[in-house]
Amino acid sequence: MILLQIDWNPSPILFKLGPVAIRYYSLMFVFAFTLGLYIMKKIFINDKIPLEKLDSLFMYAVIATLIGARIGHFLFYQPEFLFKHPLEVLLPVKFSPKFEFIGYRGLASHGAAIGIILAMYWFSKKILKKPLLYILDRIVVPVALGAMFVRIGNLMNSEIIGKPTNSNYGFVFRRLGEDFPRHPAQLYEAISYLVIFIILWYIYWKTDKKQKLGYIFGLFFVLLWSVRFVIEFFKEAQVDDRSQWALNTGQWLSIPLIFVGFYFMFRKTKS
Repeated sequence: MILLQIDWNPSPILFKLGPVAIRYYSLMFVFAFTLGLYIMKKIFINDKIPLEKLDSLFMYAVIATLIGARIGHFLFYQPEFLFKHPLEVLLPVKFSPKFEFIGYRGLASHGAAIGIILAMYWFSKKILKKPLLYILDRIVVPVALGAMFVRIGNLMNSEIIGKPTNSNYGFVFRRLGEDFPRHPAQLYEAISYLVIFIILWYIYWKTDKKQKLGYIFGLFFVLLWSVRFVIEFFKEAQVDDRSQWALNTGQWLSIPLIFVGFYFMFRKTKS
């Protein structure tokens, strides 16, 4: 059974270039956005959409993901900090006790989802000139893959950790000063999101479900937030004073989004 236990102690920094540190977490975002751009290019070509609109989509998606996820984290998990230090939430720096560049630490997937939907509304109205659900049905395909990379980044940072397994199975997060194994919840999520990406990719390319506006978007919501709901049972609470809740914050936020997904999957639409 000891073979099922992994001592996990990687440095979150891949390498340094002078004062600039290249972190695994940042690199995972680069992978996510780069592959996302490649996937959306194939989709645009298949749908005969001018590729010059892809640059605007990329910009909207990157900004919306980072800002939405950042604000969402503090709004859902640390609202008092959001209202006391709004600039430190929006900017990748902190001002006290000293000025320091910290990057965007603290990102919430629920906030990213809201940010992307709002950005896609603007993009579909001003640039794409198609219904909002048209672009949402397509952008969720690379988003699922991007979510996998984010969770790999969390694993490299030894953050968003799982609960103790109370056995010889699990990851021992040595950077946290621990000597007992925990569930690798980040890995559970990463693998789940990869499976979701494969499902959505298959449905877009091999079925006619994309002809029903909102179906792929709805399926994405059902699958993603259902996975999130289940895996939260294996995670430590991100906010200490909510650790005794029957369901944690991530689960309460996921429930309505699952029902939203079912609505878009099974709603009646006109031909």
